[in-house]
Amino acid sequence: MTADPLARPAPFSRSDYKTLGLAALGGALEIYDFIIFVFFALTLSQLFFPPEMPEWLRLLQSFGIFVTGYLARPLGGILMAHFADRLGRKKVFSLSILMMALPCLLIGLMPTYAQIGYFAPLLLLALRILQGAAVGGEVPSAWVFVAEHAPPGHRGYALGFLQAGLTFGYLIGALTATFLAQAFTPAEVLDFAWRYPFLLGGVFGVIGVWLRRWLSETPVFMAMEAQRQKRVELPLRTVLREHRLAMLPAMLLTCVLTSAVVVFVVITPTMMQKTFGMTASRTFALSALGIVFLNIGCVIAGKLVDRIGAWRTVMLYSLLLPLGIGVLYACLIGGGGWVGLAYAVAGLACGVVGAVPSVMVGLFPARIRVSGISFTYNIAYAAWASVTPLLLVGLMPWSPWVCVIFCAVMGLAGLAGAAYFGSRMPHPGQCRVAGTA
Repeated sequence: MTADPLARPAPFSRSDYKTLGLAALGGALEIYDFIIFVFFALTLSQLFFPPEMPEWLRLLQSFGIFVTGYLARPLGGILMAHFADRLGRKKVFSLSILMMALPCLLIGLMPTYAQIGYFAPLLLLALRILQGAAVGGEVPSAWVFVAEHAPPGHRGYALGFLQAGLTFGYLIGALTATFLAQAFTPAEVLDFAWRYPFLLGGVFGVIGVWLRRWLSETPVFMAMEAQRQKRVELPLRTVLREHRLAMLPAMLLTCVLTSAVVVFVVITPTMMQKTFGMTASRTFALSALGIVFLNIGCVIAGKLVDRIGAWRTVMLYSLLLPLGIGVLYACLIGGGGWVGLAYAVAGLACGVVGAVPSVMVGLFPARIRVSGISFTYNIAYAAWASVTPLLLVGLMPWSPWVCVIFCAVMGLAGLAGAAYFGSRMPHPGQCRVAGTA
């Protein structure tokens, strides 16, 4: 559980910053395509389900379609990771964004329930499954791509910056939703304006594909290719046979990361409108502010990884997570005027999102790294993110403190897991060609 011993790590070069910036920006555009659905969950529930259905049931079914995207992550992630370990990180890294953007564009063009009946939610479900498969390949590939490009001693910062880039996609979504809520009346949004953010996502996809043309393959993969180490017959089989121990902390910490994202980005904005009676425009504006500080929190967490080590950083932020969410919900429940400040504090406290990737990329050797991360991350994320939103939405009428209690439980799980596995497994070091990193 010690930090990297390098006293004076080499600084980032101009090429390093270019690679990191292009990877983060492309990831932000792709995450926007995936997450924009949740900002319009209330609107979509009115457009794609029968009007005579109770409102709570329509909202629950809308979230059900949203989480189905998470359930599709494992299959897409496993298939894309297989080719990333065999054919190269860059090729799969570029393919995933195209797979995400096309369904987003089609959602913006598709007919609603009033036009085609029950075919509308079924078509929406199919497009979300495609998007889920795409994001399942995007995140693990992005982590590995950036980690293998990062200079020694700066991997934590690079991954924290990448996570800030990915969460920046949430911010673009929140800002888009805020603009629409202010520029159009609720009736206009229901009529036609809801399509604009999804059509914009298609444009973002084209930009993302173009940006990733300028990226180069990682040095680690090129070294494996030169040494003929990349030809693993079935990378996933190697993961399951030789690296089962590494899968346990990977899955546990994925659940902690997922909990922070689900509560902070997915559930809270909806509950601010449904439970606490806020207007859509104020909700989206506060959500955007919180995501800005989540971005900052990810970068700070990455810097801490390079200073004190990945395991210790995860332990610290596992403690901060329930504290930050507790402050936010205390303000919401109390009806005070400090909600904006509380949202900023909660965003900084969710820095575990920027710390977990540094542990993940260090748990598996380079030749099966994408497959190892993709399998554990996507299985855990799919299971956790598909159940958690429905559970929290269903329990919210019982107590407005449900999200705080949930984060407290997950924070304790993250703290205990990082303490246990961090003392028994080597500290995640720099990405190497062979062996564990």
